[in-house]
Amino acid sequence: MKTILIIIRGNSGSGKSTVARQLQLLLEDALLVPQDVVRRDILRVTDTVGNLSVELIKQIALYGMNKVNYVIVEGILSNSKYKTMLTELIDTFEETHIYYYDISLKETIARHKTKPNKNDFGQAELAAWYIAKDFLNLPNEKTISETMTVDETVKMIISDIETVSKTSEVDLYE
Repeated sequence: MKTILIIIRGNSGSGKSTVARQLQLLLEDALLVPQDVVRRDILRVTDTVGNLSVELIKQIALYGMNKVNYVIVEGILSNSKYKTMLTELIDTFEETHIYYYDISLKETIARHKTKPNKNDFGQAELAAWYIAKDFLNLPNEKTISETMTVDETVKMIISDIETVSKTSEVDLYE
């Protein structure tokens, strides 16, 4: 069984979790690995370099390899703390799709105001956590702009997966 890795990254409030959950519902047999759940709920650790969630996210994603069709890793997953782990996952999975939400601080604040947890933290925290242009700078990394809707983003990701799968099938039989 070939498992496709999907990585969705970006600042707090950008829409990553919403898109990841939609993908999990639409794709057959998908394992969702949300950074917030692993770090805040399961381990209850601070998001620092080398925190325990880095390794656990990796281990959960690897667990899904060859067991499910898709592994979706989603979160802020900043370069400074998670790039090494993400690169190791990318090198391990046969097919990977990487997406980064390139959204302004102003837009992340506006989106945060629509979330159920909007009162858990506010504009000051969002500004402190915000990292502009935190790309992994890998060749297959795609940008999700602030003008894209959830539906457009989900459709783009599914289209990317289908395009690569069709190309792979053609290559196998030529």
